[in-house]
Amino acid sequence: MRTGALHSGTGPKPKARALAERLRDRTEEYQRYMVDFSVPFDNNQAERDLRMVKAQQKISGSWRTLTGARRFARIRSYISTVRKHGIKPLTALRELFAGRPWMLPATS
Repeated sequence: MRTGALHSGTGPKPKARALAERLRDRTEEYQRYMVDFSVPFDNNQAERDLRMVKAQQKISGSWRTLTGARRFARIRSYISTVRKHGIKPLTALRELFAGRPWMLPATS
């Protein structure tokens, strides 16, 4: 396809055109975070969860043992989960060390 040509309807669309059509067709979904503040600006929670792990690796070089890495991951996972449920991490850790760990609510 030559530069500047309109999409003929056959073959894959140029990436810019596909993005423009998605934004046009799903405007309400893309702008939901502007009116519903419980919706995050992006859906990049997985990347945010990994950021601390990468920072820890960068600072210390790595973990000395696989057991240490697993412990770090378990603690970070616990903190991330309680935050997502509106619980302050320090409160959750105090309760954990007092023998009252926070657990996901039972679903029926």
